[in-house]
Amino acid sequence: MHKVVLFPFNGEEMCFIHVLLNAKDMKSRGVDVKLVVEGAAVKLLPSLNEPDHPMHTLYAQVKEAGIIYGACKACSTKLGVVEAIPACGIALVGEMGGHPAMSEWIENGYQVVTF
Repeated sequence: MHKVVLFPFNGEEMCFIHVLLNAKDMKSRGVDVKLVVEGAAVKLLPSLNEPDHPMHTLYAQVKEAGIIYGACKACSTKLGVVEAIPACGIALVGEMGGHPAMSEWIENGYQVVTF
C-alpha cells in the first residue's frame, strides 16, 4: 500500500480545502494517507469545525475517516488556538521541540507532501 503524509503549512483556506480534497481522494483510492496540520494552517481548524462553515462537511468527512493525525502544538500555541484544537477533537503533536517531525514519517515509509 502506498503511504502519504500531507503537511499543510499555508493558512489560506482555499489551499487547505485542496489538501482536504486530495486527502479524501487518496483515501478513496486505497492510499494510507495522513494529515499533519502545521504553521498558519492550524488557525483554520476551529472555523472548519463549525457546522455552519461552507466547507464543514468536507472537513468532517476527512476527520471522521481518521485522516487527520494531528496539529502542531508549537504553532497552535503561538497562533492562539492551542485550546481550540483539542476541543475540535484533534490531537496536538510535537515530538520535535513542539513541532511534528517529518523524519518519523519518512522512517515509517511515508512520502511527505507539503503545501
